[in-house]
Amino acid sequence: MFKNRFRKWTLEDLIEKVSSALYELEGITTGVSKRTIQADIQLMRSDKLGYNAPIVVKDRRFYLYEDTTYSITKVPINNTDVDKMKEIVGVLKQFTAFNYFDDMSDMIARLENNLNKSTRQSGNHIQLESNKLVKGLSCIPALYQAILNKRSLLIEYKSFKAQLSQQGIYYPYLLKEYRNRWFLIVKAKKKNGLMTLALDRIIEFQELPNEEFIAYQGIDFDRYFDDLLGVTKSENDRAQKVILEFENTHSPYVITKPIHQSQTVISKNEKSTVFRIDVVLNFELEREILGFGEAVKVIAPRLLVNKIKRRLSAASNHYEQDISCS
Repeated sequence: MFKNRFRKWTLEDLIEKVSSALYELEGITTGVSKRTIQADIQLMRSDKLGYNAPIVVKDRRFYLYEDTTYSITKVPINNTDVDKMKEIVGVLKQFTAFNYFDDMSDMIARLENNLNKSTRQSGNHIQLESNKLVKGLSCIPALYQAILNKRSLLIEYKSFKAQLSQQGIYYPYLLKEYRNRWFLIVKAKKKNGLMTLALDRIIEFQELPNEEFIAYQGIDFDRYFDDLLGVTKSENDRAQKVILEFENTHSPYVITKPIHQSQTVISKNEKSTVFRIDVVLNFELEREILGFGEAVKVIAPRLLVNKIKRRLSAASNHYEQDISCS
């Protein structure tokens, strides 16, 4: 309206036109107030959004752009906006290192190129954990689309323990990443319960458009992994109260980087701090505890205590054998 030189626009005209557009586009019947229109004009005139629109009032009544070529859609972004956009691009590039979405990779590359044309080039100041050598990442876009479109899959899979690969029909529900490895949560057509397939163990897969997709009932996948570390879990697994005692030389690390979101401090003395987490007992939990070495002691539950003792004993035996051989 400000660009239209074939008509003179009063404040009342602006209110009427905007109210009409709001009704047509949004179904809003209450219209727009005079105060709102005046506030918007002031905002467009200001530098708050980077517009600096040359809005003037002719004959004390009619609103228009003083510069007939001006348009808010052609306003160049300022240096601060460009710097922020470059930071975002730097972060997004790390997500596309494993070709998550081809369309996004192309979009980010073009955006980065356009930004670098008009600004100084600088290094990336944020680095995310990644491992480009991990297998199976190229499967992610197709698997994501299968989940999104509710497509059944024929998957050839070879677990670490199996000597031969096997084919089966699966219904995919969720992609999950844990420590730079990706997993597909599925249900096999001929089996009950959920399964977790490692993407790096998938030999090949294809969609089955004529195979009915069976949705999984009774599971909220947004919360399914809330009570565990990693991805190893069955539907019947329930969180247990795990009590861990850490030496105080290591407890600040555990406090600032909790093992699990349920972590709480139970007690503390001069030598140690006792923590509680409520998680499912699985291999990933054991590996996390073993990673702390001598700095931690499992207090409960007894089942976990015995497992950790056995694994530490087995590890110690390896070194005992080395000593005896030497």
